[in-house]
Amino acid sequence: MPRLLPYAFDVNWILIAIVAIVLPSMAYFFLGGMIRLDVRINNRETTLWTRQQTVGAALTEAGIQWNPEDIVRPAPDAPLPSNGKISIRLATPIVLSADGNTLKRRTQSATVSQVLAENQIDLKPQDQVFLDGRLVSVDTLLLPASVQNGEPALLALNSGTTHITVTRALPITVNDNGIISTLYTTENTLGTALAHAGVAVYLGDAVSPDLTTPVTTGASVFIRRSRPATIQVDGRTIETRTRAENVDALLSQEGVELEGKDYAVPAPNTPLIDYLAVNITRVREEFITETEQLPFQIQWEASNELELDQSVVAQNGVKGIKHRLFKSVYENGKLISTGLEREWIDHPPQDYIINYGTKIVLHDLQLPDGSVAQYWRKIRMLATAYSAATSGKDKSHPQYGRTRLGLAAGKGIVAVDPRVVNLGSNVYVPGYGVALAGDTGGGIKGKRIDLGYPEDAMEGWYRWVDVYLLTPVPPRNQLNVNLPDYPTERKSSR
Repeated sequence: MPRLLPYAFDVNWILIAIVAIVLPSMAYFFLGGMIRLDVRINNRETTLWTRQQTVGAALTEAGIQWNPEDIVRPAPDAPLPSNGKISIRLATPIVLSADGNTLKRRTQSATVSQVLAENQIDLKPQDQVFLDGRLVSVDTLLLPASVQNGEPALLALNSGTTHITVTRALPITVNDNGIISTLYTTENTLGTALAHAGVAVYLGDAVSPDLTTPVTTGASVFIRRSRPATIQVDGRTIETRTRAENVDALLSQEGVELEGKDYAVPAPNTPLIDYLAVNITRVREEFITETEQLPFQIQWEASNELELDQSVVAQNGVKGIKHRLFKSVYENGKLISTGLEREWIDHPPQDYIINYGTKIVLHDLQLPDGSVAQYWRKIRMLATAYSAATSGKDKSHPQYGRTRLGLAAGKGIVAVDPRVVNLGSNVYVPGYGVALAGDTGGGIKGKRIDLGYPEDAMEGWYRWVDVYLLTPVPPRNQLNVNLPDYPTERKSSR
């Protein structure tokens, strides 16, 4: 029968006790004799424990690789430093392309210029350098090599490679309106090369060869310069450049036409100079025709075939037509002048012709007493009456009661206008009788007759009557064929 222990054992507690004893023992034997190293790779730090005797062996044991161009301090074959610090400055991997060659390198250079100098590559002032595809200056810093996050080992050979490309500037000969110069460019085409060099090329310039031509060594470009010019026309300003020789060719280039009397200042044949300003004046002429009617004249023509005081219309009058042409001149829509351009008669007026009679014909006139008298003219006249007292002279006047012919005023003496009835002629006035034209009066003008009466037997007259001029007929040189046409008898409306 087994012997029982005086107390009971708890298995779990036994296991815990074993672990507590074993683990510290293992740590003591593992760490015993190991050295701690702080390794700084560029800007990153990591910690190593090693029993190795040299720096290189310790790094290799930790899986840290390095390249000959990398700087390890202390050196890989040196014993472990007493301060436990190791630094590694990684060389930057680069691919350098220049002059048709491509080199793969690792470098400790900090700038692009140091890399180029390190590889015996000289730059001309116009050459360009690209760092990872970006145009940079030679003083640009290289990005240092880096390690991967959480990894102590260095990057692989081609990880984080920096590309440096040198583009050589090619010479181009530029003939700019006869001025020859050479420029160096790294551009691909002539156009971009000129633009990069600050050589402005305008649409009006002639460039040969074409601006899209690729740049090659020894390329030449010829520029025939256009001239800057402005045109003021139709209320707008055209700013342009031209290779035209004169103003006329410039206007043709810009599609500006001179029509009619339009004009340019300066004139179309003026040679062009730089910055010439041309002003176009549009001229418009407006014509207006005015028409005037020309009155016709009344012509009296004697006819010995018609009896005295008879008349006939031989020709009707027709008004003439006269035209006047006025011209108004507008410049750029503004009225400049207006004037008579010309005038002409479309057709002249046609006279109104009246034939009047000059033929004297004797007619018989039976008087109230039964006797017959002869008259050679009958005139419609306005008859009035007067006496010595109404003649306008005072009784004390020596000519009181005396007529123009010196006769005594009274019955049988009538006052007339000598232009109508010759003084001394015999007349017959119906209702008055035969009388002698022996007096005149200030108010007796034209077809008026004033019948004389004694002062004590005055009668009132004021009426139109037919007055007969009795024979004998006065001589032709004393005969007034055309009588005055006043006063005028008013016809009764009844």
